[in-house]
Amino acid sequence: MIVDMDIDLSDKTALVTGASRGIGKAIAMALAERGAFVCLTARDVKKLNSVVKEIEKKGGKAFYISTDVTKESDIEALFEKVASKTKKIDILINNAGSDIVKDLVDLESKDYDRVFDLNVKSMFLICQKALELMIPEKSGHIINISSVQGIKAYKKHSLYAASKHAVMGLTKAIAVETQENNIRVSVILPGGVDTDFIKIVRPDLDRKILIRPEDIAKTVLYFLILSPQAMVDEIYIRRSNSTPF
Repeated sequence: MIVDMDIDLSDKTALVTGASRGIGKAIAMALAERGAFVCLTARDVKKLNSVVKEIEKKGGKAFYISTDVTKESDIEALFEKVASKTKKIDILINNAGSDIVKDLVDLESKDYDRVFDLNVKSMFLICQKALELMIPEKSGHIINISSVQGIKAYKKHSLYAASKHAVMGLTKAIAVETQENNIRVSVILPGGVDTDFIKIVRPDLDRKILIRPEDIAKTVLYFLILSPQAMVDEIYIRRSNSTPF
């Protein structure tokens, strides 16, 4: 089967979190290149502005809103601005996330709060706000970025694994609750991706064997090209040199 990634998203609006670099940037670029009006959010204003300029240089439409998604007040402000500018959200990409690399016995409760506030609580709150816009329209697609650690775990990454397992549970619950409103909810579970993040949390991995951020962006597009009669709940993407299945 040949998958046509040149889909027309010119009537769609998208919100991408963690969009200043890595996977989030690649997804935002891919959506904008296909006509979507994209709102990028992260904390780094300089990098966000740079991505928006890159999108616009290629003829795309985008804007950014600097947001600390661990703060509920920032999320409230984000959606007020998004609603006033775009009136709707057709596509939500929850990509923001972080990790703390320590043995379990060395972790502190503040470490737990930091990882879960960013990886899980922010997603919970952002999905709530997005659904307030999607449910009245009875349409929309939420795509959450989990991790291979949403189905397994590695040493020194206990909080990350726990948070990504929580992402899986949250995604499944939202999918069941919103199906009657014609809202599609999917999740991507990437293995090691060539980003600044992986350099910090998995410095042992050679960049040559890592998945490219553009591979994740193409996976997002695959979800979006499916007909209304077809639905994929989750896609696990591993490094090609890792153990199959």
